[in-house]
Amino acid sequence: MSWGTRLACALVIAMYTPCWAGDAPGVTPTKIKIGGIFPLSGPASSIGQVGQGVQAYVQSINDRGGIHGRKVDYVMMDDAYSPPKAFEHVRKLVESDEIAFMFSQLGTAGNSAVAKYLAAKHVPTIAIVTGASKFTSVKDYPLTTTGLVSYDTEGKIYAKYLMRALPAAKYAILYQNDDLGRDYVNAFKAVLGVDFDKRVVTASYEVTEPTVDSQVVSLKSSGAQALLVAGTPKFAAQAIRRAAETGWKATILINFPSSSVAGTLRPAGLENSIGVIVGTPNKDPNDQKWTDDEAIKAYRTFFDRYLAGSDITNTSYLTGYQQGLVLEQILKQCGDDLSRDNVIKQAKSLKDIALPTALPGIRINTSESNNMIWTQLQLQRWTGTRWEQFGEILDASSE
Repeated sequence: MSWGTRLACALVIAMYTPCWAGDAPGVTPTKIKIGGIFPLSGPASSIGQVGQGVQAYVQSINDRGGIHGRKVDYVMMDDAYSPPKAFEHVRKLVESDEIAFMFSQLGTAGNSAVAKYLAAKHVPTIAIVTGASKFTSVKDYPLTTTGLVSYDTEGKIYAKYLMRALPAAKYAILYQNDDLGRDYVNAFKAVLGVDFDKRVVTASYEVTEPTVDSQVVSLKSSGAQALLVAGTPKFAAQAIRRAAETGWKATILINFPSSSVAGTLRPAGLENSIGVIVGTPNKDPNDQKWTDDEAIKAYRTFFDRYLAGSDITNTSYLTGYQQGLVLEQILKQCGDDLSRDNVIKQAKSLKDIALPTALPGIRINTSESNNMIWTQLQLQRWTGTRWEQFGEILDASSE
């Protein structure tokens, strides 16, 4: 065979070689390797079950034969809610495990710690489980999509609700002293404007603190009639319980990451939690209202098979299940082009997706200018035995 013939053959082979052979790390003809990092231990371990939910859903994908003939190898690691551990793990996932992309990493601080590294390596990080408003900047984070309603949007919804429900009251905010907590404070500042300093009292806590009892007592002494707890389940539970113990009859709101019955309300005391308000995009699989709902029946069947022995009242598993649905949709849209460029392109091309376990009327729409998977919430109130939805579907622009 002449040199020219060999060259021509090589060019033809290159043209028709699937993308997994060269420009798509972590991809083979039979497998795609994806990384995820969660606080499976440590102070935020009760929301680490999101990762277990994702992993369980991935197993269900593989049991159905995978996607386009490829199984999903989901490599999940535990950072114990520690940013240095998150960075250590992500380097291993990229450089040793050679993942195609990151999916569903949980935690504002952990995602912040690895963002520059992943950008430098051109590794997409899809559906990150944080609502930190900075990650919604497509310009600053072109390879990122977010998997929670932004904390800014959520905070504005709560501020507008309180201004309608308690228009003359003082409001208290207990917040985690990081990007997560500060986003809620800034959302209230944006809504209340010049009245913020007169109407709102705040107290912060560090995730390393054992309790927030002293902060709750201090906030109660301000005379506030409403309390927003912007943090993670352990501290939300402590705040609800302490407010009850001190006889503080405030209207209490918690943020969506702390909305699990098992992770927050039960440790706080179900009776102590009566009246607590939170926004959600999801149906509650534990609510009899959805007993005959086909999507919830399917979720319960899935749970019995893939998460047997786990507590279904911990809705962090449901969040993970929904993340899995999103992952499946993105991979289906990618087809055989699993290059990193196409992964991020498809993650930003979700059009009018109604996940079966989302509340009626809530849709997913992403684009080149919008990297947020979720932008809507409905408020719900704990009755003592169940969450009861009220009002309309809301977003940041809702009056």
